[in-house]
Amino acid sequence: METMNEENMEEARVLETQIERLQAEVEALQRQQQENHKDITLQLGGQIQDATSHFYGLTQEEGEEKVMFRLKEEVEELEEDLKWQTKMNGIFLNSCTTKTLQNSGSKLVQQFSVSGQCSELAFQVEFLLTEVKNNQQLERTVSDLNVAIEAGDQQDLKDLSIFMSGVEDWSDLLLFFRTLRTFSDRCDDRDRTFEHFQDKYPDVVSFLGDRRSEVMALSHPELPGCGLLVHWSVKVSSWGEVTPKINLLTKIPEKALQLFPSEALGGADEAFESLLRILGPEAALESVIRAISLSEES
Repeated sequence: METMNEENMEEARVLETQIERLQAEVEALQRQQQENHKDITLQLGGQIQDATSHFYGLTQEEGEEKVMFRLKEEVEELEEDLKWQTKMNGIFLNSCTTKTLQNSGSKLVQQFSVSGQCSELAFQVEFLLTEVKNNQQLERTVSDLNVAIEAGDQQDLKDLSIFMSGVEDWSDLLLFFRTLRTFSDRCDDRDRTFEHFQDKYPDVVSFLGDRRSEVMALSHPELPGCGLLVHWSVKVSSWGEVTPKINLLTKIPEKALQLFPSEALGGADEAFESLLRILGPEAALESVIRAISLSEES
């Protein structure tokens, strides 16, 4: 019995010795792993720094400060380019967020949400951009396009809303921005023309609403109750064609109507259409304004 206990104790001591040796080996391996990881990190960091320095044409001695200075210059150049593009396009971006929905190496799907301003129109655009690599070629497609526009004033966006519904069905992002810019430009042309005539003929010209109104009223103090209304709208077709439309409407009291033949009154809009074709909007409107202001200037 005593012999068996001694044998068991001897086996226990042998096992303890083996365990201690294994623990020592494990600790040595852990230390070696840490040292290897540190060496790899230092080596990789050095390689990245060398590659960065080589890319920017700098020696390693010139240091990180010059690399950061060069990066700052490039960022400033990109900002200047963005300002130039914004000024040229007339579209100002307020925010742009991106969310990656799929990235499988050969296919990348991202969700974009963009908000901005084009003249007086604020817009919000959301869409999916899919990039697929096919035989060294990169194909990009836009899908799930959603657009929304808000006008700060009393602008009629009925035609533009119909156009936007079609753009969403076609997912034609370029057509949307091109039409939005053209529509804003034509509205700005109208607003500048109306403001010019109001400043030049303040006793005759007034607006029905604010400065972005589509209607300009023409009247004279010596002709109470008589006047003309100029309705200048901007039409947008379903395929994105933008066309200004200017109509002249008469405003004459019932008693005055009895004194004039209907043919003469009915021909006012036709005569104005002829002036528009011959002189253009600004000159045609000035002719009408001067007529109703009883101006004798040539």
